[in-house]
Amino acid sequence: MFGSYKVKLEGNLLDDVRACVKAGGYESVDEFVVRVLEKEIQKILRSGGDEERSKELIRKRLQGLGYIE
Repeated sequence: MFGSYKVKLEGNLLDDVRACVKAGGYESVDEFVVRVLEKEIQKILRSGGDEERSKELIRKRLQGLGYIE
């Protein structure tokens, strides 16, 4: 599945992300966000268990991070 989705980062979160981009040697905020999401998704999926449970965990974590409602 190909496509894109824009995420709005504001205030202190954006400031913190920019600090991480600089400290981590990333080229952009987008590169950093993609890498962090990839790592988190792999961590959740490797935790094993039912696929539906994994999808629900991903949804809850992304919701907790404010990426989805």
